[in-house]
Amino acid sequence: MDGTTSYPLVPLPPEQGPLIPVSFALVADVDSPEPDFRAVAALLWRFFCKLSVLFFFAVLRLRERRLQITELRLQANYWQAQHQRAVQREAALKQEVLFLQAEIRELKRRLYGRKSETASAHKPDAKVTPNQGTKRPRGQQRGSKGHGRRNHDHLPAEDENCTLPPDQRCCPCCGEPFVEIPGTADGDIFEIDIKAHRRRYHRQRYRRTCTCPNQPAVITAPPPDKVIPKSTIGISLWVLILLRKFLFYQPLYRVVAELRGHALYQPTGTIIGGLKKLEPLFTPLYNLLVEFNRNEEQWNADETRWLMFFKHPGKAGFAWNLWVFAGQQSIVFVLDPTRSHNVPEKHFGPDAEGILNVDRYSSYKAMAQVKAGDIILSFCWAHVRRDFLEVLTGWSDLTDWAWSWIEEIATLYHRNDQRLALSDGTPAYAEADRRVREQVEHLRQRRDSELSQPDLRTPQRKPLKSLKNHWDGLIVFVDHPEVSMDNNRGERCERGPVIARKNYYGSGALWSGRLAAMLFSLFQTLPLWDMDPGTWLTAYLSACAKAGGKPPPEPQLYLPWNMTPQQRDKLGVPTRKPPDIDPPIANISTNSQP
Repeated sequence: MDGTTSYPLVPLPPEQGPLIPVSFALVADVDSPEPDFRAVAALLWRFFCKLSVLFFFAVLRLRERRLQITELRLQANYWQAQHQRAVQREAALKQEVLFLQAEIRELKRRLYGRKSETASAHKPDAKVTPNQGTKRPRGQQRGSKGHGRRNHDHLPAEDENCTLPPDQRCCPCCGEPFVEIPGTADGDIFEIDIKAHRRRYHRQRYRRTCTCPNQPAVITAPPPDKVIPKSTIGISLWVLILLRKFLFYQPLYRVVAELRGHALYQPTGTIIGGLKKLEPLFTPLYNLLVEFNRNEEQWNADETRWLMFFKHPGKAGFAWNLWVFAGQQSIVFVLDPTRSHNVPEKHFGPDAEGILNVDRYSSYKAMAQVKAGDIILSFCWAHVRRDFLEVLTGWSDLTDWAWSWIEEIATLYHRNDQRLALSDGTPAYAEADRRVREQVEHLRQRRDSELSQPDLRTPQRKPLKSLKNHWDGLIVFVDHPEVSMDNNRGERCERGPVIARKNYYGSGALWSGRLAAMLFSLFQTLPLWDMDPGTWLTAYLSACAKAGGKPPPEPQLYLPWNMTPQQRDKLGVPTRKPPDIDPPIANISTNSQP
């Protein structure tokens, strides 16, 4: 050990532990030589470098930890946002499931439930208890006033005598003969006899006895008039075919089968070819009918699907649309490939003015006549009622709310019916009109009040917003009592063609679709004038046959509004006799004697 090197001890407090040796003198010895400042500086530099390295690594580690913390925060925010989206998506899917379940319930009700809207609706949870009595039976109720006995004296009668057989005209006990007494016990049995027969015509021939030049030697009488000159099908058979297909909506094969039941065998192709030749005969009448219809002042409009099984340029698929425009005195069907606003625009023309009862289909709102204010749209309250019925069916927890709205609409219908039953200008009518307007204002206030609620549910908001958007059209009937509150008349006009579509699907050619639209129009217009389609069709086809299988020279004379009342009565529905006031007792005629 070097004798000159010293290792002084540094005293420490007792609590700091034992003494620690150091490698250099912290306090300069006064007796020692001058300290080496370069060594001290080098030592300090080494400490500084070590501390810098430690600080550098500490900064790196701190930065790494900060990056990790930032990354974790980002991931936390990301997963938190994902969780929020998932929660929102789950809520939206649950809401969508509820809507789909409600829609399924509504579709099941439409498919399997009662179709009539005239039946009294009731709450789904309303059940009949034993104390409430039994359900009211259908039909005429016991104790109510009946319609009386029908009188059919307008029908031709074929008398038939009913007598006892000779072996029964004596007493079975003693054998004494019976004696006839004056008078008979009379009764009626209604029968109908339909049979096919041939009209065998014989054309008489004549020979000239003169010597005039340029004249035929033999003259033959002309044949009977035919609606199709070279056809063997007569007018009565064409009337039967047209009525069965376009008035009673039966498929053609069923009509052919009916004819076979009468031993009349007609090929289907022959009948189809004849129908194609009949189509031009009704075109002039249809054009006149359309012109008359567009000049009316009030209509009901609706549309339905009609299949046309042929390829039409620019049309994909076979689904066409059959529109109906039902005026007060005429009904017109229009067949068109599209469902756009161009169809009603073209039908009414630029000069039409009036009120059009429709549903809420947007094509009617896009009509140029509607935008110009020439045609006023009157929307259907029955469709509004259906909106609340869908809520009633699909959302069990909203039953009371939906039912209250249905009752409010029923009250409006009832008050309007009371107003229509009175004569305008009377105090009672004024009071009924005030009650109608009061109910309309009540509905408006309730609608606005419920729409202003922030917690209003989507199934409630949807029908209320539709009610608000169509309010101006829904209250047209208030100032125009002659306008119906709903469009049920237009839908009833489409009912027959819908049955035809279900029975024979539609039409296989353009001419067939045009013929269907024309005859649907004519056969639904004639009853508005109390005219029988069969009698009218016989008269018109007879005129076409007389014209050589072409439309008559003046087809407008066969339209109801151009006929006199006497002509309409001649082609009208047979008047039913009024019921007997005092019907005979026990079917004993008045001339019988005791």
